Amino acid sequence: MSTSPRRVLVTGASRGIGRACALELAALGFDVAINFRSRADDAAAVLSAVHEAGGAGQLLPFDVGNRAEAEATLAADVAQRGAFWGVVLNAGVTQDAPFAGLDGAAWDRVLDTNLGGFFNVLRPLVMPMVGLRQGGRIVVMSSVTGLRGNIGQVNYGASKAGLIGAVRSLALELARRRIAVNAVAPGFIETEMLGALPRDEIEKLVPMRRLGQVEEVAALVGFLFGERAAYITGQTLSVDGGLA
Repeated sequence: MSTSPRRVLVTGASRGIGRACALELAALGFDVAINFRSRADDAAAVLSAVHEAGGAGQLLPFDVGNRAEAEATLAADVAQRGAFWGVVLNAGVTQDAPFAGLDGAAWDRVLDTNLGGFFNVLRPLVMPMVGLRQGGRIVVMSSVTGLRGNIGQVNYGASKAGLIGAVRSLALELARRRIAVNAVAPGFIETEMLGALPRDEIEKLVPMRRLGQVEEVAALVGFLFGERAAYITGQTLSVDGGLA
């Protein structure tokens, strides 16, 4: 068996939760492929941080919402570097509006990226992962919105709830291959996605009365990638300060 680090892919890894997950997994000894769509400078900074800490990694740019691009990029990468042992499916977008004012383009963009990305990324990687015969890990970033809903986020909630259903079914399909598939559902985490929302008002909604940190989400992802989590599959684990 090769002694080289196991390869993992983190999508949407140029910032926020994805960045924290990439750094966490690199610190645990994985060779991390850092996916991004448009923030090349930010992604390069993540890779530099990985290397400065003594970890292994490379950049892997593609749009998870573009099926042809994702398939071609991932096929070429696997052919060159070998199959991935693990995937963190983190890339996602929001385009919020009350449902009555939600246009078709906003619905399609959010569903195509958040839910379509599940198929576009994982479909080319599952069989190479199975072929490793080493088990594996897949962690999909859902959201507390997918569990309890949120005003103005019908499209986002639909995409994140859909991911939970997809995780449950894929976990059953891959269980005999020792590939664990789980979802993580963050609540209000201190990232750019919160935008200009009033922090004080948000914190009042959270039983712990604070925003979560990206490192707290990444710590759970790191645990799920560990040997002690090998028997956990098909689950949705919340990191939300008691919100859901």
